Amino acid sequence: MTSAGRFAPSPSGELHVGNLRTAILAWLFARSTGRRFLMRVEDLDRARAGAEAEQLRDLAAIGVTWDGGVVRQTDREHLYAGAIARLAAAGLTYECFCTRREIQEAPSAPHAPQGAYPGTCRNLSEAERELKRAVRPAAIRLRAAVVEGTVQDLLHGSYTGVVDDFVLRRNDGVTAYNLAVVVDDAGQGIDQVVRGDDLLPSTPRQAYLAKLLNMPLPEYAHVPLVVNTHGVRLAKRDGAVTLADLALAGVGNDDVRDALLASLGLPAGPLEHALAHFDPAALPRGQWVWPGVGSRGA
Repeated sequence: MTSAGRFAPSPSGELHVGNLRTAILAWLFARSTGRRFLMRVEDLDRARAGAEAEQLRDLAAIGVTWDGGVVRQTDREHLYAGAIARLAAAGLTYECFCTRREIQEAPSAPHAPQGAYPGTCRNLSEAERELKRAVRPAAIRLRAAVVEGTVQDLLHGSYTGVVDDFVLRRNDGVTAYNLAVVVDDAGQGIDQVVRGDDLLPSTPRQAYLAKLLNMPLPEYAHVPLVVNTHGVRLAKRDGAVTLADLALAGVGNDDVRDALLASLGLPAGPLEHALAHFDPAALPRGQWVWPGVGSRGA
């Protein structure tokens, strides 16, 4: 299987310019290194009817192309179940009955990093689990043997973060992101992951899980987010930030693409033209403030 990069949106609504900028970056990283570029719809949770078609339309409108068909996580549940079964057979999972509030209010485990799961359900007896099952269904957590892990990132260098007993399957039966993304990337031959740097803190967990499952670790590049003028991560509430909204304001798709390329220090025009000028080492490392309609390039 040849190497590949990917873009993996969650179909909860239309993509905004921050999402589109990350998609362009993922495309540039993959194409500049001769990789295939794959499209995966992460629709295990928060899927809105029609959102997938809107997102794929908008990606194509700014010139993002992908190889092969679109993969959907809802078609891959058997793979996630198999991975959890392997971990369970090795004694690396346990049932957890905690609510979010209980986790927030619980004292931290000794020597555990801040924000780590405190291990409340880690050593329950079978009798205790039986009692709790009668009250609420269980989530499945990983039984981690470490408290932190270190990954290498093309833009951030060495990064160390929390590895705790994170959730593999929620108590509503939905596979958790950290497990699904590891299984999907390995299964699709994805050896380069370019995504927003808000996901960097979860990466040590994913790297640790990949090692337990004997799956290859991809090359990571976590790119800066797009923020509004208040320095807050961009969202639809910030006004005209989707292609559809910007079109109503008289801003064309090519104008949006060119503004996003300019924010990366790249020339305007089709993405293939920008590809010839792409150098990861020259990328801006700070967050980009979306100037809004009427500003330069938009």
